[in-house]
Amino acid sequence: MGKLLRLRVLTPAETMIDVEEATRLQARLVDGGGISIYPGHAPLIAETVTAPLRYTDPAGEHTLEVKAGILVVDAGAVTIFTSGHAQPSESQQLSPGSEMRFDRLAQALLATMRAQSREMLDLGLDVSDEGE
Repeated sequence: MGKLLRLRVLTPAETMIDVEEATRLQARLVDGGGISIYPGHAPLIAETVTAPLRYTDPAGEHTLEVKAGILVVDAGAVTIFTSGHAQPSESQQLSPGSEMRFDRLAQALLATMRAQSREMLDLGLDVSDEGE
């Protein structure tokens, strides 16, 4: 079998999981994006949010509800430092104001796309042929 990851999720009071043969894991980061980590991943330190942690080992795919924490990838090991288990409902809730932030970001993206389309039209480029 190829390379494997050691995955540990630690709290100040306990080791939530310690998996020697993880082949993949997925976590959600504070910037709103997700990350997938496979064996050979570059070293990394990132902040996670309260969300499901998904990982795969020889027994199959698993999900663990974990509170926000710090994810560290180093030398074939992934360690997540957290304050503990999360309730499934906690990871599904949007933070206060997240809908407004999403709306603002969506509006800014639309404005940028419209401005770029106008610039292309001003240059005489046919925007309807883009991507063909």
